[in-house]
Amino acid sequence: MNKKHILVVDDEKEITDLIEIYLTTEGYEVSKRYDATQIEKDIENVDLVILDIMMPKINGLTACQMIREKANIPIIMLSAKSADADKIIGLNLGADDYMVKPFNPLELVARVKSQLRRYTTLNPGTEVSEDLITIRDLVIDKKQHTVTIHSNPVALTPTEFEILSLLCSHPNVVFSMEEIFESVWKEKYFDSNNTVMVHIRKLREKIEKNPRYPEYIKTVWGVGYKVEK
Repeated sequence: MNKKHILVVDDEKEITDLIEIYLTTEGYEVSKRYDATQIEKDIENVDLVILDIMMPKINGLTACQMIREKANIPIIMLSAKSADADKIIGLNLGADDYMVKPFNPLELVARVKSQLRRYTTLNPGTEVSEDLITIRDLVIDKKQHTVTIHSNPVALTPTEFEILSLLCSHPNVVFSMEEIFESVWKEKYFDSNNTVMVHIRKLREKIEKNPRYPEYIKTVWGVGYKVEK
């Protein structure tokens, strides 16, 4: 079995070295970069990126956008900023997860495993469900990991794909934010966690004609979200 290849981009050498130690101990191949100037080239043959936000030359937010233009691989962002606004910006730009420095290296390893597990499950070529889900003009091919709306392909991150698949696999069923988070992230949900809301907003921007008046992903106020058949 080939080793999974992790790219760590952080201008703090001590941080990249620490992450490398923990990831290599778990059997991962690790590449380190201290800036994102060659990010489009660096992500070739990479399975996941750990990306710091505060870096010289090209910051992590810009680098995240550049990665998303080329690939749907999981991105875990690191930042010394703990404010919700910073977390929302990172998630809005396509990050799949966000950790605040200083962090527990073992927790980072756990999140890497979680992201890779979901990505591997949802990626083409793996043993996934062959169900083809059709909700009016929205089509999800779980085997090919594709989504089309009005016959036009939609590029989703692995996390966005899993949320949409969950909702569309159970049309008209209302899922709370807690249920969505714990089903997709496989972690305990906390009341202050707005990660699901951010991803729902991004999904609506990609599949709805008018995200402010969604036709597919409906909000059930005080309860959660559902996809109407």
